[in-house]
Amino acid sequence: MKTLLTLTSAIALVATGAAAQELSEVHAPTEPLVLQSRGSFLVGGESVERTPTQLSTIFGAPPAEGGNITVNQMYVEFMVPAEATGVPVVMLHGATLSGKTYDTTPDGRMGWYEYFVRQGHPTYVPDQISRGRSGFDPGVYNDVRAGVRPVSDLPNVFQQANELNWTQFRIGPSFGEAFPDGQFPIEFADEMSRQAIPDLNAYLPRPNPNHQAMSNLASDIGGAVLMGHSETGAVPLNAAATDASDIAGLILVEPGGCHFTPWTEADMQIFTQIPILAVFGDYLDLETGLADFSWQNAYDSCLRFVEEVNSAGGNATMLYPPDLGITGNSHVLMMDRNNLEIADLMLAWIGENVGPDAQ
Repeated sequence: MKTLLTLTSAIALVATGAAAQELSEVHAPTEPLVLQSRGSFLVGGESVERTPTQLSTIFGAPPAEGGNITVNQMYVEFMVPAEATGVPVVMLHGATLSGKTYDTTPDGRMGWYEYFVRQGHPTYVPDQISRGRSGFDPGVYNDVRAGVRPVSDLPNVFQQANELNWTQFRIGPSFGEAFPDGQFPIEFADEMSRQAIPDLNAYLPRPNPNHQAMSNLASDIGGAVLMGHSETGAVPLNAAATDASDIAGLILVEPGGCHFTPWTEADMQIFTQIPILAVFGDYLDLETGLADFSWQNAYDSCLRFVEEVNSAGGNATMLYPPDLGITGNSHVLMMDRNNLEIADLMLAWIGENVGPDAQ
């Protein structure tokens, strides 16, 4: 076990919000970002009829009549560089977060979203269906509020405390402690908390509509590498199993495992046709604070999956930075101090394995 560095000041910073990121703390780039286009759009969605009680109003009372609303749509923002030389990349965030995950880091540095664009890749960043700007269906919550349905019908909504995130995200072994080689900017840990959004995924229908939406998004773009993180770390696999026709590659960043879905023989055959990269940070043996969950087990699951794909004739790789002498990365590698170093490794993998220039 590596030596721990106790940082008592970090507790005060997180507790008081003293290091909160403000506009003045966002680092200005040395070179302008030159784009062909930027914008946003929506993928999927379905019209459903809802009662007056399910719709409610700004005043809390139901309207005179019900009607139709759109649900299960995915909001996507994008940037296309003026000189697009690389394959498009889609970056989907994890639990209790949004597309902000890949944008400016908690301490104001450039995130993967902008960096991939600067390296020539059109980049698309969705909010999961039921999260952020994608919205969610309020029907069941208003039914319960009105007494139309029992409280037991309420789906689970969760958000993780800062104290739990410290170990769950492997920032340090306990709240206020950090590893001496830790890469997460702990002085700005409170800023990650400010990004949090309550997680409503338990409300989603089955199969999870994010799977189809990610596959459809790849088709809308005309082909893309799909990236997921943590809660959605294996979603690129689900998207490929749904329809892989326009999926150029899969990047699985710190998924909770690679075998949650019982993959069929047909699924595995699909996976052998697509380059796959799994990525994990350091300190996988750290206690997470969650019962029956271990990052080491998640890594072992994905390493086994990589071996299974390769044994079947596919092209799968495990990127574990400590094997390269790069230590201290947390669960949120895209926010770590060396986030661009990790991005360069991923970009190199894309260049070597995806698209017309793949070696």
